Amino acid sequence: MATNDRFDGYSVNLYLDEDGDWLAHFVELPGASAFAETPEAALNELAVAWEGIKESYRKRGEAVPVAPAKKDYSGQFNVRIDKRVHRALAIEAAQAGTSLNAIIAQKLAQSIRHNGQH
Repeated sequence: MATNDRFDGYSVNLYLDEDGDWLAHFVELPGASAFAETPEAALNELAVAWEGIKESYRKRGEAVPVAPAKKDYSGQFNVRIDKRVHRALAIEAAQAGTSLNAIIAQKLAQSIRHNGQH
């Protein structure tokens, strides 16, 4: 999987399908895909499709979606969870002598590392 400015920061997955064609698609926009006989041609076809998608957004007066990798993040978000999970996390944080935010941030970071993402 690669990210390329040619595709405005979207991640591209490129693979050989069961029919022997190369398929290129955006990881974050699964509906945007293209295929061809070579990897380069599939990427070129995806670039053409991406330009068409952007033009379609513009014609509708809508903003072109920004790739998650290109957005600015505050580091804050709200999550609703089951109150029993909330209680268990608060107890775990208290036992560890840390805050609820710190214990949740630690668990999220471990999850990302475990899944091979950075």
